[in-house]
Amino acid sequence: MKLRRKNKTSIEVATSSMNDIMFFLMLFFLIMSTLLNPNVIKLSLPSSKHPSELRQKEVSLSVTKEMNYFINNRQVPFNQLEQELIAELKGVENATVILRCDNSLTVQNLVDVLEVGNKLRIKMILATKASNGTKN
Repeated sequence: MKLRRKNKTSIEVATSSMNDIMFFLMLFFLIMSTLLNPNVIKLSLPSSKHPSELRQKEVSLSVTKEMNYFINNRQVPFNQLEQELIAELKGVENATVILRCDNSLTVQNLVDVLEVGNKLRIKMILATKASNGTKN
């Protein structure tokens, strides 16, 4: 006796639309990631155990490891740093400059920037990233 079926059914999963879905998701995340922070300067900040937050008028001064200076994401040469800070803080009382320096810079580079702030009698705060409690 032959009890086997003559018509075998094949089972298939249609995945042709999966490629389109993955492409649209990838495109969506790429677009959203560029819209979140369009003017970000990549720095590696030094760590601190007790980070503090600031709630007042602030001006961002960033120094990259290539010694490029940025005031509020606008590049400024070092010899014009003092004039640009004066122009940025004109008419603002008790302004604070958040100094974001790359952690590979020397102490002398940091002191040069702090001397400009001291000469203008500006309150400057060095930004750090919060350490996660582990030692490297």
